[in-house]
Amino acid sequence: MGRTSRKRRSTVANRAIAASAALVLGGGGLIAANFYASAHEENSTRRGQSQTTAAQVATIDCPDVGNELTDVPDGARAGVDGELANLDRQITEAYTRLATTRDAASRDPNFVQNAILGPLKDKRAAVIDRLELIISRVGGTPPDNLDSLAPCTGRAADQPQTNDGQAGDGQDQNDGNQNDGNQNGDGQNQDGGNQGDGGQNQGGGNQGGGQNQGNGGQAGNGPAADDFVDITTVQPNVQKPRRGQNASRGSFTSSCGTNENGKFNTDNVIVAPGVSNGAHHLHDYVGNQANDAFANNDTFANAETTCANQGDKSSYYWPVLRVQDGTNEFDAGADGGGKEGNVGRVLRAEQAQIKFVGNAQSKVVAMPKFLRIITGDAKALTNGDANANASWSCTGFEDRQLTDKYPLCPDGSKVVRTFDFQSCWDGQNIDSANHRTHVAFADPATGACPANFKAIPQLTMRLVYDVQRPTVENGQVQNPFAVDGFPEQLHKPITDHDDFINVFDENLMNKMVDCINGGRRCR
Repeated sequence: MGRTSRKRRSTVANRAIAASAALVLGGGGLIAANFYASAHEENSTRRGQSQTTAAQVATIDCPDVGNELTDVPDGARAGVDGELANLDRQITEAYTRLATTRDAASRDPNFVQNAILGPLKDKRAAVIDRLELIISRVGGTPPDNLDSLAPCTGRAADQPQTNDGQAGDGQDQNDGNQNDGNQNGDGQNQDGGNQGDGGQNQGGGNQGGGQNQGNGGQAGNGPAADDFVDITTVQPNVQKPRRGQNASRGSFTSSCGTNENGKFNTDNVIVAPGVSNGAHHLHDYVGNQANDAFANNDTFANAETTCANQGDKSSYYWPVLRVQDGTNEFDAGADGGGKEGNVGRVLRAEQAQIKFVGNAQSKVVAMPKFLRIITGDAKALTNGDANANASWSCTGFEDRQLTDKYPLCPDGSKVVRTFDFQSCWDGQNIDSANHRTHVAFADPATGACPANFKAIPQLTMRLVYDVQRPTVENGQVQNPFAVDGFPEQLHKPITDHDDFINVFDENLMNKMVDCINGGRRCR
């Protein structure tokens, strides 16, 4: 899948750095203002850099411990999932503290480190110790590097990193935010939109206004003007592998509605089973109607489904899309909603198309029942783009797909979110400790699965929204739409993701496989 390239700038002295940062917490949600600062990257003292960094920290960058846990014994899974959920909660709490202490941080260059990052490191270290103990007690071997993942750093609201997110030891914010190790190799990577903001609002510090006017009071928590691009200016970038002689060319479509039932929650039973508000953002659900944090395979098997074919009780769920227009939505004062920076009017997709397709090089085999797949990465802003897979486009322009920008669609065109799920399975597991290694993507050039993986029907989803085009002018955006997410991820488009739990009955799954391998189009 094609991606837009992120602009790179050479390091220059006296660069104006525009960083959107949350300011105060009130009214049941994160209320934000734009914050700007200038950084002199050359010929400045260490103290001066520290003062600037304290003022410009926009979010918290923590290494993703869960990604490192690729081999966890079954007996430790429940305990590990619970502790990973604790790490997410700690980051959310630390980000909220960052958002509510901007004034103190601007006065004291050591405030963010001493009052937020230092205590957070200690709390994370305690959780990591428990993780190691849980794994060891059942005969497992924890990764050697877990202790090094405790420190977090502060960072500006730039584009996602391309490294592994481990940006130092948490003791030196300056290096984490000033050098190329944590900023895509080009220092403070602010594209034109945010640079324009900086030019218009230098010294704006604690003043309101800017993006904060007319967009529901959410600008500092994202999105920013630079997160949007006119789709008509994007070159076609979609390329698909050439099909081989043994390709499976058919498809199977399941019609499950667009969440007309209004089923929402902020749980994620795949990543955080048994943990309420484990997602820290609101999900839309279609298909299986029993999905919440406490559902198990028996629950799913006995549930009702919104799918037209009752043999499909699978659960399809994704973070909601909102328009940040000041609407006081039903979850404005709730966890995962307004209390964690997800505010504005929830949009329901006009279309939610669910289709399973074949493999470019081979026939497919049946998915195992209760197979779990997550595509995309809800933490891609801080994790980097290695697992970023969801894409954005507009009707009439779907030959050009964006991963790190929201599209500005022309009149008569609608916003499209597309998800192409992993289509290669390890042949053994319905899930894995990090929820990724049991499945894989086919090679983008050839379409072949990795060695020892089997091709399965590939789930593709296409969500279409009728949403008014946001206004972007002079580096500012009004009434933007944005995907729900963890608050520290700043509602970046690259954090979009989608979740699937296979609950097809055996007969319907076999029909799907026969249709795809036989080159037919079935429902």
